[in-house]
Amino acid sequence: MDHLDWHMARAALQWQAELGVRDAVGDVPIDRYDAPAQSPKPATAAATQAGATRDADLPAAAMAVAPAADPVAVAEAAAAAAEDLPALKRALQNFSHCDLRRGARNLVFGRGTAGVRVMILEDAPGRAEDMEGLPFAGPAGQLLDKMCAAIGLHWLEEVYTASVIPWRPPQDREASAAELAMMQPFLRRHITLAAPEVVICMGNISCQAILGKGGLSKLRGAWQEGFALPVLPMVHPQGLLRQPARKKQAWQDLLTLKAWLRKQSEGGTT
Repeated sequence: MDHLDWHMARAALQWQAELGVRDAVGDVPIDRYDAPAQSPKPATAAATQAGATRDADLPAAAMAVAPAADPVAVAEAAAAAAEDLPALKRALQNFSHCDLRRGARNLVFGRGTAGVRVMILEDAPGRAEDMEGLPFAGPAGQLLDKMCAAIGLHWLEEVYTASVIPWRPPQDREASAAELAMMQPFLRRHITLAAPEVVICMGNISCQAILGKGGLSKLRGAWQEGFALPVLPMVHPQGLLRQPARKKQAWQDLLTLKAWLRKQSEGGTT
């Protein structure tokens, strides 16, 4: 074994590894039962006394453990400080208390111009939205475009779209109550800054966030009120792609929205 070249030595090591060898031994045997147990050295009296002296010199406030920040309170302060939509987006990007951001590719904030008549909210980003960083992306967005056009709304010019939860949850699960609570101040401020006349909630989570209740199947098509605005729950385009039979319900809801917009243009009330 004294004259092994590199390749032979490597092959020998690989052969031993395949046999299950995990530990190397030396040429001289060691009786490990006879080896003295090593215990950590006790701190010297001088070191102990020095540490106690340092602790005594510190004020009580410095030695106290700082309480964990309340994510909802932090969110409320950050949202209130945002004076426009770009500032609100930056506030969300800097909000570090929501773990959903760790697994998401992009922040999904909003798309459109503040001051348009209709704001459409979805629950949370899916794969396409996460990839593009925009709400209602992919096939669902294409269908939403057609839905809006069917009642005379230009999606990108007359509709503002946003996501209640701005980061895609793992495995597209529903947002937890804690996650929804910490996003609530941002959502409220988002709606205030977007300044729509009416809000469309497309999904259970958006209904819970705006109306404080879920059950989209029962809520859809009937006018509600949330954040001092008229709210109309509707089925998400993604749901229509999975269940085409529900397109009839969606068309009825779109006609309800169209009639409301026409009435408001003519000076009527809800």
